[in-house]
Amino acid sequence: MSANKPVAIVTGAGSGVGRASALSLAAAGFRIYCAGRRSAPLDETCDMAGDMPGDAIAVATDVGDADSVTQLFEQVRTDNGRLDFLFNNAGIGAEPVDIDELSIDSWRAVVDVNLNGVFYCAREAFRLMKSQDPKGGRILNNGSISAHMPRPNSAPYTATKHAVSGLTKALSLDGRPHNIACGQIDIGNAATDMTARMQNGVLQADGSIRAEPTIDVKHVANSVAQIALLPLDVNVQFMTIMATTMPYIGRG
Repeated sequence: MSANKPVAIVTGAGSGVGRASALSLAAAGFRIYCAGRRSAPLDETCDMAGDMPGDAIAVATDVGDADSVTQLFEQVRTDNGRLDFLFNNAGIGAEPVDIDELSIDSWRAVVDVNLNGVFYCAREAFRLMKSQDPKGGRILNNGSISAHMPRPNSAPYTATKHAVSGLTKALSLDGRPHNIACGQIDIGNAATDMTARMQNGVLQADGSIRAEPTIDVKHVANSVAQIALLPLDVNVQFMTIMATTMPYIGRG
């Protein structure tokens, strides 16, 4: 890490897991570049980090646009000369319908953010981490429980999250010669706006509608910070953090 504050990028930092993780990293002393499509929520995240040991900078970024991602990383390089940690967190879902009812545009939108966006960010992180002095850094991808098991009517989200697992493994292998560690965190039912509907009941594999337990997002954020603070000769390859009684083990 740099002699001053270690430098991190968190995508999807305007809400949910991304915001909580950015704040946890700022509390741990990181300089955080908060990336996302909407400036106002990013500014709110940065304001919340105002009195923390680290600091936070908002950078409006569309991770599905390779040029936008390049601009984000160029700003980080210009400002700091290095990057220590990337949390590839941004993700979206599609409407929960049978695959024959899913529009091509919806499919492409999910692939652009959940898979292409992770690739674009990892590509730029690799480029910077390989060339900085000392070289190396850490990439953490948000895989989700759906990287292991699907929910009903979730083909685009599930397919992209399975692909993220493959990309994580490839990055972990290819990063070894460059002191770049890559791992994945798979999150089950963290309490965010995205999971609020689970309190009222969601479709299960057996066709029933049931409420599902959630966990405080701070536990996920603390895990992200814990991984970020590890020395580069230690890696958490895959971590699953979830509500203990979430219907995942035995799903269906």
